[in-house]
Amino acid sequence: MYCVRNVTEDLYWVGANDHRLALFENIHPIPRGVSYNAYLLLDEKTVLFDTVDWSASRQLIENVEHLLDGRPLDYLLINHMEPDHGASIEEILLRYPDVKIISTEKAFMLMHQFGFHIDSHEQIEAKEGATMNFGKHTVTFVYAPMVHWPEAMVTFDVTNGVLFSADAFGSFGALDGKLFNDEVDFEHEWLDDARRYLTNIVGKYGPHVQALLKKASTVDIKIVCPLHGPVWRSNLGWFIDKYDKWSRYEPEEKGVMIAYASMYGNTESAAQALAAKLCEKGMTNVIVHDVSNTHVSQLISDAFRFSHIVLASVTYNLGIYPVMHNFLMDMKALHLQNRTFAIVENGSWACKSGDLMEKFINDELRDMTVLNERLSLASALHPEKASELDALADCIIESMNGEKK
Repeated sequence: MYCVRNVTEDLYWVGANDHRLALFENIHPIPRGVSYNAYLLLDEKTVLFDTVDWSASRQLIENVEHLLDGRPLDYLLINHMEPDHGASIEEILLRYPDVKIISTEKAFMLMHQFGFHIDSHEQIEAKEGATMNFGKHTVTFVYAPMVHWPEAMVTFDVTNGVLFSADAFGSFGALDGKLFNDEVDFEHEWLDDARRYLTNIVGKYGPHVQALLKKASTVDIKIVCPLHGPVWRSNLGWFIDKYDKWSRYEPEEKGVMIAYASMYGNTESAAQALAAKLCEKGMTNVIVHDVSNTHVSQLISDAFRFSHIVLASVTYNLGIYPVMHNFLMDMKALHLQNRTFAIVENGSWACKSGDLMEKFINDELRDMTVLNERLSLASALHPEKASELDALADCIIESMNGEKK
């Protein structure tokens, strides 16, 4: 049974939702599922914008066949070749043997690499800034390399202001009947997944996102059709501002993320005591994560969200606790920048984690600040450390207020 929705005049969503997949890219948990968005333009010529993951191919075919209602499919336009969007290309080619393929030179190379039999179909290379007319609708092509694959482009319909944005402006989460951003409570129900999606998948490529945003600012965008998540038809400036902050590595909020690594609960107790002290002093925008039980994609998302990060780690084999070290490595891999760190260290006989974490931050991360105050524990937080706990909380809040570091 088909499941389609009208986006705007002549344009339809023909994608699918997936609640069976547990891990996006086999690494990021998606408890709310994910959508695979594809779009069909019914003009004098018919155009399918991207496809879907192989697991959703049947739904795509039923949707397209319903809307075409016996008409041929004239063009298959591929903005992004990653398999969650490109896996069904071969199925489309088999069912529509006369379809012409529009994409970038690098995308055609990747189609061959994935084993798609495209050589019997006419291939139209989408050049940067070139246009194509499908009847009433004229589109132009804008390259978006490394957002987040090198072949990626976006397509702008100059007739109606629709931007087919590939993986930009996407989000984890199945749509489940809703399609538009104003049909959901995006800020409260979707923003965390949108941030986690962008920061973990495209976070490393902030300058490339900035380049795309600069290009996008030159056209009058009315609707954004991403390959995952809701279609944006209102309040777009608010979401673009989020993307701008994330891709410039600017904190989204003034607040504190406390990430702790605790073996037997003592470092956890210190982390909770610090959180309570911060809230007592008026800084209530605080979130606490156990790095052993929180998926690193959530840790990264909140690291992009907050201005201040507290790393609280036990010493393990004279080093940083392994999962805390993994978190640091992911921050490095995704080029997180412009944050202020505070350190809580613990060790029963050789307390090394604090110095090692500070060294990693200074040597391996970019444009970071480590506060001078540090809370050092010998096995557990004892009452005589109360003044040091208080001083660390004061130092974090003063830093946040720009008073000192």
